[in-house]
Amino acid sequence: MRSQFVHADLGQRKRGDRVQVTLRGNAANVMLLDASAFSSYKAGRKFRYVGGMTKRSPVVLTVPRSGRWHGVVDVNGLGGRVRASFKVLPNALPPLKQGPEPSLTSIRQTADSWHEEGGIEPAETPYDVFISHATEDKDGIVRDLAAALTARGLNVWYDETVLRIGDNLRRKIDAGLASSRFGVVVLSRNFFAKNWPQYELDGLVSREMGGGHQLILPIWHDITKDEVMRASPSLVGKVALRTSDSTVDEIADEITDVVGGA
Repeated sequence: MRSQFVHADLGQRKRGDRVQVTLRGNAANVMLLDASAFSSYKAGRKFRYVGGMTKRSPVVLTVPRSGRWHGVVDVNGLGGRVRASFKVLPNALPPLKQGPEPSLTSIRQTADSWHEEGGIEPAETPYDVFISHATEDKDGIVRDLAAALTARGLNVWYDETVLRIGDNLRRKIDAGLASSRFGVVVLSRNFFAKNWPQYELDGLVSREMGGGHQLILPIWHDITKDEVMRASPSLVGKVALRTSDSTVDEIADEITDVVGGA
């Protein structure tokens, strides 16, 4: 049975809703759990959750799917005490309805014309990492990874938490690419089949070559070395994390170590 935790019943929440957790006290495990996971958590059984240990406050976590959700702040095993408050943030971004994707050539031409007109809009806040991915991989890895990195105190550029209705997609992406210290690139078959993720990768490669230091942090998701070699030979030589070998939390820890030590 659990004893040292703070709990909030968040009620019925929609996929993409954002929950802000403010801590007062020491480090704690900050988690979002669905109804089934919360029952298992209270009973001391194994459970799945969104979030992880954090020392910074506030923390913003994203609800991965619609249903009834609970917020939990757990200090078991960490010592000390903590107080916490939970707030569902307004104006969460609904799933984007994507039209036909433009070709890479048209994307680059549009971007070039934008730069000529006045350059990239600066982002309001510098980001630690920009997550480049295909929409089809959100449920499998990306959404949980973004939440895990945020829970570890990183400022993450992730479309579901950054973009708002009415935003100019290209300008927001360009601003995020320009202001992020690192780019986490989730390489998959879906990634190489889409144009927007490759546009983002092109931007990160240009920054890495111009800056002379490591910028791209690749993750291989359901893809083989031969497939990466055929799609982008230059990426095969980069040390990558694999979702087949590591959990989301292990990947998030590795990324946090690299970003925190830079």
